[in-house]
Amino acid sequence: MTFNLPIIPPRQVTGLAGQGASRGGGIEIPIYYPATGQQISTLIEDGSAAVAQAVAIARDAFDKGPWPHLSVEKRMEVLEACRTKILENVDELARLECAATGLVLKELKARHMVRAAYNFRFFAEYISQSKGEAYTQTDNYITTVTRRPVGVAALIAPWNAPVALATMKIAAALAFGNTCVLKPSEQTPLSLARLVALLNDVLPEGVLNLVNGRGPVTGAALVANPDVDLISFTGGTETGRAIMSAAGQNLVPTTMELGGKSANIIFASADIERALDGALQGIFSNNGQQCLAGSRILVERSMFDEFTARFAERAKRIKVGDPLDDATEVGPLASAPHMNRVLSFANMAREDGGSVLTGGTRRDDLGGGYFIEPTAVLATSNADRCAQEEIFGPFATFLPFDDIEDAVSIANDTQFGLVSYIWSYHLPTVMQTQTHLRSGVVWVNTPMMRELRAPFGGFKSSGVGREGGASCERFYTEEVTTSTPIKPVQLRRFGAET
Repeated sequence: MTFNLPIIPPRQVTGLAGQGASRGGGIEIPIYYPATGQQISTLIEDGSAAVAQAVAIARDAFDKGPWPHLSVEKRMEVLEACRTKILENVDELARLECAATGLVLKELKARHMVRAAYNFRFFAEYISQSKGEAYTQTDNYITTVTRRPVGVAALIAPWNAPVALATMKIAAALAFGNTCVLKPSEQTPLSLARLVALLNDVLPEGVLNLVNGRGPVTGAALVANPDVDLISFTGGTETGRAIMSAAGQNLVPTTMELGGKSANIIFASADIERALDGALQGIFSNNGQQCLAGSRILVERSMFDEFTARFAERAKRIKVGDPLDDATEVGPLASAPHMNRVLSFANMAREDGGSVLTGGTRRDDLGGGYFIEPTAVLATSNADRCAQEEIFGPFATFLPFDDIEDAVSIANDTQFGLVSYIWSYHLPTVMQTQTHLRSGVVWVNTPMMRELRAPFGGFKSSGVGREGGASCERFYTEEVTTSTPIKPVQLRRFGAET
């Protein structure tokens, strides 16, 4: 079977500094279309010299340029212009993202690009309401606390939703007056290369810069650069640990949105139809490739058999196929190695004594693309590998529980703590459960949603720090305390003649 390709450039040489000066100079990295397995473009990797150039441009733009000193009103105008650029180019950006990620094009247009545009509007509105602090309690002094931009921000974006997640970082960093160097995943550079070019049409010279390449080469050079003042990373936990270690050498603050193995807890007091819809959406949307997926589905024992049977039946009917087809619900996984890793967990489940309820195999009938059947397995215990390791695919693991205490114990028995889901219409059950969950976000009777004013981030190995309105303001600014006497103060005259 063959699919039509999204619109893509015949060759993509990335590594753009400021307004788009070409660099590169490193090895060539092939870029594949996940729906066919075909190579569709080539990335020229940026080495340490190219990264140093990009950081130097961002440093110069911060130290000597107008951006950090613009009025809030002017900065809001530019952020709104960035939003407009995205909305004017939704189709092109979505197709480029589809080409490298295999995400369903309809969803990219309707959700990802709309969210990307909104990120700029949100932070434009946020800074219009941002305020300082003043203290007058101390006799004869007024003390003010103001916020200033930190400097050069290294922003490292993941491969699973490049534009939506990168723009959260870009918009926040720019809103508070910083300059940026963005590094996408080497697997998915197409949409972000185009996005940076579009945004640089309206941004001052050198404010937003792009470098491209692998983490151990381009990423390592970026996070180790002494002119980088802060680092924001979204991606895998092991990479996050390496970045934090490197950042520590220069005492550079970081935010880390890392992995997850989130519990989706379904009580007998839930609306079973809505809980079923929510559980399916929670694990199979975005092709299952999201850190906040409800990948461990915990179901109260009295309804466990019914729920798992109905879940498996629905999963079998999910339309897997061409990401350009509006009828497609789940597209291909992002790469061949990732597909093989996800499939390996079906065998692990069996080896650990569990069973595969549905799926667990490749869709060979769909040609050379990286398609698998939506998968659900029944684990023998929460200690099974499929219940402990982040799989990052359309792969659900089911476990039964007996009561609230049992559900919370299972949910918290993981190295991760990003999000949790609770399905119940019994308020005491909801309140008792959410009080004891060790996760940064809890969603009740709803699939994933995002309130940008609220903090988003995780406990334990799911991350450090938070993203969101006030959280981003704290991260992307430095607090400055200024104390001024209201009238001259009495000074001690050291060394004066008596």
